[in-house]
Amino acid sequence: MRAPGFWWRAEPGLGARLLQPLGALYGAATLARMARPGADAGLPVICVGNLVAGGAGKTPTALAVAERLTALGETPFILSRGYGGREPGPLRVDPARHGAGDIGDEPLLMASRYPVVVARDRPAGAALARAEGATVIVMDDGLQNPSLRKDLRLAVVDGAVGLGNGLCLPAGPLRAPAQAQLARIDAGMVIGAGAPGDAFTRTAMAGGHPVLHAVMAVPEALQARLAGLAVIAASGIGRPEKFAATLTQAGARILIERRFGDHHAYTASDVAALIAEARRHDCAVAVTEKDVVKLGPLWPQAERDRLVPVPVALKLSDPAALDALLRRALAGRATSGRDRRLRGA
Repeated sequence: MRAPGFWWRAEPGLGARLLQPLGALYGAATLARMARPGADAGLPVICVGNLVAGGAGKTPTALAVAERLTALGETPFILSRGYGGREPGPLRVDPARHGAGDIGDEPLLMASRYPVVVARDRPAGAALARAEGATVIVMDDGLQNPSLRKDLRLAVVDGAVGLGNGLCLPAGPLRAPAQAQLARIDAGMVIGAGAPGDAFTRTAMAGGHPVLHAVMAVPEALQARLAGLAVIAASGIGRPEKFAATLTQAGARILIERRFGDHHAYTASDVAALIAEARRHDCAVAVTEKDVVKLGPLWPQAERDRLVPVPVALKLSDPAALDALLRRALAGRATSGRDRRLRGA
């Protein structure tokens, strides 16, 4: 799926206004769902999600949260719905046994770094993570999912586009009305610069929510390779513009952009077309880390040098601020658990 361009305009146009009644119904239904009480996972649940549909940077943020939790002495498991995969779960992802078609591209990517459980039934997935040794759960994309009680709700926002035109699906990118969603988060994470991100920061902070800031960074060693490199930028993500901007900032020369839909299921013909185009232009094919988990198995070994995966990592402006939020969530869960034990004594 590709997000329509009118979603990201500051002011809603005619098309958005015509769809606005449908958006109001969609947003109301989402809010009603969000109001349901969630099950207690028996562990702290740190939820990393979006206020909007499309890619804002949830996956790098979830990985950064898992990294900080590990540094704090915890054993985090990432819990994912497994969007795009056929397996309902609950199951623990094994990169040696599972492919993107089984469990989705993002869980496969994250499982190369941290334990990942895929489950459409989130409470069942949380139970498996707990049984496997998790001390805390990082819930990837679940702000609108009420099935688990959350100890910290972190909303990720792309600074370049913010909340778009401010309308709900399908009139705009919001999954539910902005103010109502803001009332149900604990903090924001704005990734990248931009006036829309600044506007979100002001609104969130006015409502008493702390806002963290970060940028996406390419590893230094890869930047040296990308500098001056002629590439075809191929991506199947929510906002391919972000990938193109990352390549440009790293010094690559983008000759052509090939934008596939988010979570695109690549085929052998897609690969053949990309390679043929790269041969014609005598260039490389730069792809996101999320895409390479699907493209890699299809890419012929003889053309491997043309394929350039471009991983990015979240670089926090203030890591201590995230640590403070995480410590507070962990301490709050420990306190509430102790109180429940005392009441039952």
